[in-house]
Amino acid sequence: MTDALKRLSDEGVAIWLDDLSRKRITSGNLAELIDQSHVVGVTTNPAIFQKAISGGEGYEQQLTDLATRKVTVEEALRMITTADVRDAADILRPVYDRTDGQDGRVSIEVDPRLAHNTPATVAEAKQLAWLVDRPNTLIKIPATKAGLPAITEVIGKGISVNVTLIFSLERYREVMDAYLAGLEKAKAAGLDLSLIHSVASFFVSRVDSEIDKRLDAVGTDEAKALKGKAALANARLAYEAYEAVFSSDRWTALERVGANKQRALWASTGVKDPAYKDTLYVDDLVAPNTVNTMPEATLEATADHGKITGDTVRGTYEQARAELDAVAKVGISYDDVVQLLEDEGVEKFEASWNDLLKSTEAELERLAPTEA
Repeated sequence: MTDALKRLSDEGVAIWLDDLSRKRITSGNLAELIDQSHVVGVTTNPAIFQKAISGGEGYEQQLTDLATRKVTVEEALRMITTADVRDAADILRPVYDRTDGQDGRVSIEVDPRLAHNTPATVAEAKQLAWLVDRPNTLIKIPATKAGLPAITEVIGKGISVNVTLIFSLERYREVMDAYLAGLEKAKAAGLDLSLIHSVASFFVSRVDSEIDKRLDAVGTDEAKALKGKAALANARLAYEAYEAVFSSDRWTALERVGANKQRALWASTGVKDPAYKDTLYVDDLVAPNTVNTMPEATLEATADHGKITGDTVRGTYEQARAELDAVAKVGISYDDVVQLLEDEGVEKFEASWNDLLKSTEAELERLAPTEA
């Protein structure tokens, strides 16, 4: 084992685990990762809960109680997922206290079927914040067009938000604008801005997966030479945009009254192409005041053989622009790729949620007491 995780943390990258299950909570594994692997946060999504709850371990007693009460499947699912998030938040509370609220965070996502419905997303975010009832929760809202005004509204009510499914630079700028607008609403309402936190989850590996596939289809040596470059270039230019927004006059006015920067969070950092080094999206995305949320396999790979050599983002912007320009020159549309990835991201989370509803319903029926 190397000390790469400590070095990563020392460089200003908060390490969050992109996974949660009841077994991870009750076995002491999450506490161990916090203690030994520099983990300071947890993210969840519908796919993660689908895997955890369908696996079943640790959920049977709660499912039995819910079946006995004859709750609806949707209510059961929210009781189960918020219980896990609440317990994880309690385990991470010392980190939250130690970092003045910046880390020690656990994210839970609004129902992905609401991704294109602004009022329902706002209502769901308020309900989730109330249900979990922990100050170190982040409510995940997807960065769809309908999600943007929801982000502003929810931040304006003093609820901390993890904005998810960001793929494009233009959308990322809109997300930061929505966050600042939310802070301005919160300020006008007399809320304490120092208590509001946010991260913007910029997805990485999926960009390479889609663009690499298109580069292979182009088939030229020039196109193939660009494989594995677009995702890093995209993320690095996102950080350039972050630096610009959070040094603006608009931001400075909010910072003066206690506002916190919305950190860039690198999401989808597990490498999907085995031809690439398994720590690619960790080693090459080191920048101050960022978060990297990793699947456990990526966390372990980084601990074992990650190469953390300091800041690998600032100073790369010109090269990153050239690489994305080169991708465009071989005929691949950036706008088409990022829109497809957003649409697919929402669809995949919806599918996971629907699968989870079906499997939970089956368990409730199985465990329901027989009528006398």
